[in-house]
Amino acid sequence: MRYMLLIYGDEKKSAEMVEDEQQHTAFKQSLRDIGAFHASDPLASTATAVTLRMRNGKTFPTDGPFAETKEQLGGYYLVEATSLDEAIRIASRVPSLRVGRSVEVRPVREV
Repeated sequence: MRYMLLIYGDEKKSAEMVEDEQQHTAFKQSLRDIGAFHASDPLASTATAVTLRMRNGKTFPTDGPFAETKEQLGGYYLVEATSLDEAIRIASRVPSLRVGRSVEVRPVREV
């Protein structure tokens, strides 16, 4: 089963929370080695986001995220795991945790 590992953190503190790109590269390779890696990418700042809403059949774009939050989605890993417990074990190794970010583990619904 596939799981999304969603990485959240406070963008205002992101300059203080320097992450080592080499750690992410090594983590991705470790996932490839066990056949668990599907994809991963960091996301640009929420200042670059656009939220779409539909009213009366018309789409309206709004700059920025839909809601103000303490933590913003900053990146993700899409991994393969046999169970939620295995996905949690994988998520516990995400380098972002070491700099104070949080990781949400969520199963991907197969459609």
